Amino acid sequence: MTLWLEIEGRQKRIDLPAQLPNQGSISCTLDGKPINADVCAVRPGVLSLAIEGKQYRCVLDGDAVIVAGRRIEFAVNDPRSLRSRRNRNEGAMGVRSVKAPMPGRVVRVLVKEGDEVTEQQGIIVIEAMKMQNELKSPKEGRVVKVAALADTTVNAGEVLVIIE
Repeated sequence: MTLWLEIEGRQKRIDLPAQLPNQGSISCTLDGKPINADVCAVRPGVLSLAIEGKQYRCVLDGDAVIVAGRRIEFAVNDPRSLRSRRNRNEGAMGVRSVKAPMPGRVVRVLVKEGDEVTEQQGIIVIEAMKMQNELKSPKEGRVVKVAALADTTVNAGEVLVIIE
């Protein structure tokens, strides 16, 4: 599985195995560079990583991760999706969808069809590798479709909620 992350304004390509363990060793590549990591989920939203002899404690904080006291904002992008690029330029106009940034399990759905939401309001919580990530509304509007159910699995890029 390939993910494109925008980290502090720079695009990074990450190739991950199709099945991600909750703990144990994984091999992946970051911009073509192979990386071996030992992963241990400490608790939901907190992950311990050991990479090249260094230990990192990672705390997921919405659309950012805190590593060694430093908050690093990120966004998951699918460069193949013209809609994704178009939506990025549309701002608050038009219909917007919220997609799963990575494969995982839906923990909670915080909205229902017909709800009015504000920009950056939490709308759904998914868990991947024992880290919970609250996905937020990209715009102010009305929820027209909720395509996710709690306690179900989702794939990367799967549309979870549509807001108009």
